[in-house]
Amino acid sequence: MLGSPGRLSDSNARLAAARRLTRRQARLAAGLFLAEGAPAVREALRRPELVVEVFATADALARHGEMLAGVPVDEISPRAAAGLSETVTPQGLVAVCRCLDIGLTAVLAKRPRLVAALIETNDPGNAGAILRTADAAGADAVVVTGGVDVYNGKAVRATAGSLFHLDVVIDVDPLQLLRDARSSGLTSLATTGVGQHDLDAVAAAGSLAAPTLWLFGNEAHGLPAELIAAADGSVRVPIYGRAESLNLAAAAAVCLYASARAAREG
Repeated sequence: MLGSPGRLSDSNARLAAARRLTRRQARLAAGLFLAEGAPAVREALRRPELVVEVFATADALARHGEMLAGVPVDEISPRAAAGLSETVTPQGLVAVCRCLDIGLTAVLAKRPRLVAALIETNDPGNAGAILRTADAAGADAVVVTGGVDVYNGKAVRATAGSLFHLDVVIDVDPLQLLRDARSSGLTSLATTGVGQHDLDAVAAAGSLAAPTLWLFGNEAHGLPAELIAAADGSVRVPIYGRAESLNLAAAAAVCLYASARAAREG
Protein backbone atom coordinates (compact mmCIF):
# COMPACT_ATOMS: atom_id res chain seq x y z
CA MET A 1 0.00 0.00 0.00
CA LEU A 2 1.57 3.28 -1.09
CA GLY A 3 1.47 6.28 1.18
CA SER A 4 1.40 9.97 0.30
CA PRO A 5 4.64 11.52 -1.01
CA GLY A 6 7.27 11.41 1.73
CA ARG A 7 5.30 8.94 3.83
CA LEU A 8 6.58 5.43 4.46
CA SER A 9 4.62 2.62 2.90
CA ASP A 10 2.81 0.41 5.38
CA SER A 11 4.90 -2.48 4.07
CA ASN A 12 8.24 -0.71 4.65
CA ALA A 13 10.88 -3.07 6.06
CA ARG A 14 11.82 -0.75 8.95
CA LEU A 15 8.17 -0.48 9.91
CA ALA A 16 7.84 -4.25 9.79
CA ALA A 17 10.86 -4.59 12.08
CA ALA A 18 9.36 -2.05 14.48
CA ARG A 19 6.02 -3.88 14.51
CA ARG A 20 7.79 -7.01 15.69
CA LEU A 21 8.83 -5.10 18.82
CA THR A 22 5.25 -5.34 20.08
CA ARG A 23 6.22 -8.93 21.01
CA ARG A 24 8.30 -9.62 24.11
CA GLN A 25 10.61 -12.15 22.48
CA ALA A 26 11.38 -9.77 19.62
CA ARG A 27 12.22 -6.99 22.09
CA LEU A 28 14.50 -9.32 23.99
CA ALA A 29 16.27 -10.50 20.83
CA ALA A 30 16.75 -7.01 19.39
CA GLY A 31 17.46 -5.12 22.61
CA LEU A 32 14.93 -2.55 21.45
CA PHE A 33 11.48 -1.41 22.52
CA LEU A 34 8.76 1.05 21.48
CA ALA A 35 8.05 4.25 23.38
CA GLU A 36 4.61 5.51 22.37
CA GLY A 37 2.99 8.87 23.01
CA ALA A 38 4.26 12.38 23.56
CA PRO A 39 5.40 12.04 27.23
CA ALA A 40 7.49 8.93 26.53
CA VAL A 41 8.94 10.21 23.26
CA ARG A 42 9.76 13.61 24.75
CA GLU A 43 11.78 12.04 27.56
CA ALA A 44 13.40 9.54 25.18
CA LEU A 45 14.62 12.42 23.00
CA ARG A 46 16.36 13.91 26.04
CA ARG A 47 18.59 10.83 25.81
CA PRO A 48 19.27 10.77 22.06
CA GLU A 49 21.80 7.94 22.40
CA LEU A 50 18.84 5.67 23.14
CA VAL A 51 16.65 6.67 20.19
CA VAL A 52 17.03 4.63 16.99
CA GLU A 53 14.20 6.17 14.95
CA VAL A 54 10.91 8.02 15.33
CA PHE A 55 7.63 7.41 13.49
CA ALA A 56 4.67 9.78 13.47
CA THR A 57 1.39 10.28 11.65
CA ALA A 58 0.70 13.58 9.89
CA ASP A 59 -1.66 14.53 12.73
CA ALA A 60 0.98 13.78 15.37
CA LEU A 61 3.56 15.78 13.42
CA ALA A 62 1.20 18.75 13.41
CA ARG A 63 0.41 18.45 17.14
CA HIS A 64 3.98 17.89 18.29
CA GLY A 65 5.93 19.88 15.72
CA GLU A 66 7.76 21.97 18.32
CA MET A 67 8.91 18.89 20.25
CA LEU A 68 10.03 17.15 17.07
CA ALA A 69 11.83 20.16 15.56
CA GLY A 70 15.22 19.06 14.27
CA VAL A 71 14.46 15.38 14.91
CA PRO A 72 14.52 13.00 11.91
CA VAL A 73 10.98 11.60 11.76
CA ASP A 74 9.40 9.17 9.32
CA GLU A 75 5.77 9.92 8.56
CA ILE A 76 3.49 6.89 8.68
CA SER A 77 -0.21 6.23 8.14
CA PRO A 78 -2.71 5.90 11.01
CA ARG A 79 -3.01 2.23 10.08
CA ALA A 80 0.74 1.75 10.47
CA ALA A 81 0.68 3.64 13.78
CA ALA A 82 -2.00 1.28 15.06
CA GLY A 83 0.27 -1.63 14.16
CA LEU A 84 2.99 -0.17 16.40
CA SER A 85 0.66 0.27 19.36
CA GLU A 86 0.02 -2.20 22.15
CA THR A 87 -2.83 -0.09 23.51
CA VAL A 88 -6.42 0.50 22.44
CA THR A 89 -5.88 4.18 21.65
CA PRO A 90 -2.83 4.61 19.36
CA GLN A 91 -1.11 7.96 19.82
CA GLY A 92 0.39 8.20 16.33
CA LEU A 93 3.86 8.96 17.74
CA VAL A 94 6.36 6.18 18.43
CA ALA A 95 10.11 6.05 19.03
CA VAL A 96 12.18 2.89 18.64
CA CYS A 97 14.57 2.92 21.61
CA ARG A 98 17.46 0.87 22.91
CA CYS A 99 16.69 -1.01 26.12
CA LEU A 100 18.19 0.94 29.00
CA ASP A 101 18.53 -1.66 31.74
CA ILE A 102 21.91 -2.01 33.43
CA GLY A 103 23.39 -4.55 35.80
CA LEU A 104 22.72 -4.68 39.52
CA THR A 105 26.43 -4.29 40.28
CA ALA A 106 26.56 -1.02 38.35
CA VAL A 107 23.49 0.31 40.18
CA LEU A 108 24.77 -0.60 43.63
CA ALA A 109 28.17 0.92 42.85
CA LYS A 110 26.42 4.31 42.80
CA ARG A 111 25.39 3.83 46.45
CA PRO A 112 21.65 4.36 45.90
CA ARG A 113 19.49 5.54 48.79
CA LEU A 114 16.09 4.42 47.52
CA VAL A 115 15.37 1.42 45.29
CA ALA A 116 12.04 -0.21 44.38
CA ALA A 117 11.91 -3.88 43.38
CA LEU A 118 8.94 -5.42 41.54
CA ILE A 119 8.86 -9.17 42.17
CA GLU A 120 6.59 -11.14 39.81
CA THR A 121 4.33 -8.13 39.26
CA ASN A 122 1.93 -9.06 36.47
CA ASP A 123 0.00 -5.96 35.48
CA PRO A 124 1.85 -3.63 33.07
CA GLY A 125 -0.23 -0.66 34.20
CA ASN A 126 0.78 -1.25 37.81
CA ALA A 127 4.42 -1.73 36.86
CA GLY A 128 4.47 1.48 34.85
CA ALA A 129 2.69 3.42 37.59
CA ILE A 130 5.19 2.23 40.20
CA LEU A 131 8.12 3.28 38.00
CA ARG A 132 6.53 6.69 37.60
CA THR A 133 5.96 6.97 41.35
CA ALA A 134 9.50 5.81 42.10
CA ASP A 135 10.80 8.57 39.84
CA ALA A 136 8.57 11.17 41.51
CA ALA A 137 9.68 10.04 44.97
CA GLY A 138 13.33 10.45 44.02
CA ALA A 139 14.25 6.77 43.80
CA ASP A 140 17.57 5.93 42.22
CA ALA A 141 16.63 2.64 40.57
CA VAL A 142 13.90 0.09 39.95
CA VAL A 143 14.52 -3.65 39.82
CA VAL A 144 12.04 -5.76 37.83
CA THR A 145 12.34 -9.50 38.23
CA GLY A 146 9.87 -11.98 36.77
CA GLY A 147 6.32 -11.14 35.79
CA VAL A 148 5.64 -8.24 33.46
CA ASP A 149 8.07 -6.98 30.83
CA VAL A 150 8.83 -3.38 31.76
CA TYR A 151 9.23 -2.64 28.03
CA ASN A 152 5.64 -3.73 27.32
CA GLY A 153 3.86 -0.92 25.49
CA LYS A 154 1.24 -0.39 28.21
CA ALA A 155 3.92 -0.36 30.90
CA VAL A 156 6.05 2.16 29.01
CA ARG A 157 3.08 4.48 28.49
CA ALA A 158 2.10 4.19 32.14
CA THR A 159 5.55 5.48 33.17
CA ALA A 160 4.78 8.75 31.32
CA GLY A 161 8.46 9.09 30.43
CA SER A 162 9.84 8.21 33.88
CA LEU A 163 11.33 5.02 32.46
CA PHE A 164 14.05 7.22 30.94
CA HIS A 165 14.90 8.86 34.27
CA LEU A 166 15.75 5.78 36.34
CA ASP A 167 18.33 3.04 36.39
CA VAL A 168 16.47 -0.17 35.57
CA VAL A 169 17.67 -3.67 36.47
CA ILE A 170 15.98 -6.65 34.82
CA ASP A 171 15.60 -10.26 36.01
CA VAL A 172 18.11 -10.70 38.81
CA ASP A 173 17.61 -13.46 41.35
CA PRO A 174 15.56 -11.91 44.19
CA LEU A 175 17.57 -13.56 46.97
CA GLN A 176 20.81 -12.43 45.32
CA LEU A 177 19.30 -8.95 45.14
CA LEU A 178 18.78 -9.00 48.90
CA ARG A 179 22.32 -10.20 49.59
CA ASP A 180 23.94 -7.65 47.31
CA ALA A 181 21.72 -4.83 48.55
CA ARG A 182 22.58 -5.63 52.17
CA SER A 183 26.30 -5.62 51.31
CA SER A 184 25.83 -2.17 49.77
CA GLY A 185 24.20 -0.74 52.89
CA LEU A 186 20.55 -0.98 51.83
CA THR A 187 17.92 -2.17 54.31
CA SER A 188 15.41 -4.41 52.54
CA LEU A 189 11.74 -4.04 53.49
CA ALA A 190 9.17 -6.52 52.19
CA THR A 191 5.63 -5.19 51.82
CA THR A 192 2.83 -7.52 52.92
CA GLY A 193 -0.60 -7.13 54.43
CA VAL A 194 0.53 -9.14 57.45
CA GLY A 195 3.91 -7.45 57.87
CA GLN A 196 5.49 -7.49 61.30
CA HIS A 197 5.87 -3.70 61.35
CA ASP A 198 3.32 -0.97 60.74
CA LEU A 199 4.55 1.60 58.20
CA ASP A 200 3.62 4.49 60.50
CA ALA A 201 5.65 2.98 63.33
CA VAL A 202 8.64 2.37 61.07
CA ALA A 203 8.49 5.97 59.84
CA ALA A 204 8.08 7.35 63.38
CA ALA A 205 11.14 5.41 64.53
CA GLY A 206 13.24 7.16 61.89
CA SER A 207 14.19 3.90 60.19
CA LEU A 208 13.22 5.08 56.71
CA ALA A 209 15.94 7.72 56.64
CA ALA A 210 18.43 4.93 55.96
CA PRO A 211 19.08 3.70 52.39
CA THR A 212 16.18 1.37 51.63
CA LEU A 213 15.20 -1.31 49.15
CA TRP A 214 11.41 -1.75 49.01
CA LEU A 215 10.07 -5.09 47.76
CA PHE A 216 6.66 -5.16 46.05
CA GLY A 217 5.08 -8.42 44.95
CA ASN A 218 2.47 -9.99 42.74
CA GLU A 219 -0.98 -8.36 42.72
CA ALA A 220 -2.79 -11.59 43.68
CA HIS A 221 -0.24 -13.53 45.71
CA GLY A 222 2.09 -10.91 47.15
CA LEU A 223 5.73 -11.75 47.81
CA PRO A 224 7.09 -15.29 48.15
CA ALA A 225 7.35 -16.39 51.78
CA GLU A 226 11.08 -17.11 51.50
CA LEU A 227 11.73 -13.60 50.25
CA ILE A 228 9.75 -12.05 53.11
CA ALA A 229 11.75 -14.16 55.56
CA ALA A 230 15.06 -13.18 53.96
CA ALA A 231 14.35 -9.43 53.99
CA ASP A 232 15.52 -7.25 56.85
CA GLY A 233 11.92 -6.58 57.80
CA SER A 234 8.32 -6.85 56.62
CA VAL A 235 6.03 -3.84 56.58
CA ARG A 236 2.26 -3.46 56.29
CA VAL A 237 0.50 -0.29 55.19
CA PRO A 238 -2.13 0.55 57.83
CA ILE A 239 -5.76 0.52 56.73
CA TYR A 240 -7.81 3.09 58.64
CA GLY A 241 -11.09 2.55 56.86
CA ARG A 242 -13.04 -0.54 55.82
CA ALA A 243 -11.14 -1.36 52.60
CA GLU A 244 -9.72 -4.86 52.54
CA SER A 245 -6.43 -3.73 51.02
CA LEU A 246 -4.72 -1.21 48.76
CA ASN A 247 -3.99 -1.60 45.06
CA LEU A 248 -0.33 -2.55 44.56
CA ALA A 249 0.57 0.74 42.88
CA ALA A 250 -1.15 2.73 45.64
CA ALA A 251 0.64 0.77 48.38
CA ALA A 252 3.96 1.30 46.61
CA ALA A 253 3.29 5.04 46.39
CA VAL A 254 2.60 5.23 50.14
CA CYS A 255 5.80 3.36 50.99
CA LEU A 256 8.08 5.18 48.56
CA TYR A 257 6.83 8.58 49.64
CA ALA A 258 7.30 7.62 53.29
CA SER A 259 10.97 7.01 52.46
CA ALA A 260 11.18 10.21 50.42
CA ARG A 261 9.72 12.23 53.28
CA ALA A 262 12.12 10.67 55.79
CA ALA A 263 15.09 11.46 53.55
CA ARG A 264 14.03 15.09 53.16
CA GLU A 265 13.45 15.54 56.87
CA GLY A 266 16.77 13.86 57.61
